[in-house]
Amino acid sequence: MNSDFTPDFSKQGGLIPVIAQDCESGEVLMLAYMDQEAFEKTLETGEVHYHSRSRNELWHKGGTSGHVQKLDSMRLDCDSDTLLVLIKQVGGAACHKGYRSCFYRELKADKVCECSPKVFDPKEVYK
Repeated sequence: MNSDFTPDFSKQGGLIPVIAQDCESGEVLMLAYMDQEAFEKTLETGEVHYHSRSRNELWHKGGTSGHVQKLDSMRLDCDSDTLLVLIKQVGGAACHKGYRSCFYRELKADKVCECSPKVFDPKEVYK
């Protein structure tokens, strides 16, 4: 690894935020967290891995649903404590609730609406 591209996992309890963005459209799909293990597994496999805070374990994004994230490139912020991953979203859904983007709800002019399409039914996928 190039020393100019080394995330600082010593802050924030070993976890850094990661923004996942579609590499073609620029759409922001989700925010999750990585630890050192997830970062290394992502580089090793070319598919994005995160640290699941709720399960406290390594999480291969799309490992259950098949909606994996293929890594195109990574960007590291100036403080080395936040990553932007530019990805190709396989299967069309980044959200575990079945939506294209985890940011599927929008508040505009005092109205809440869905602004991202639903791709799958999570009850069917996760049983």
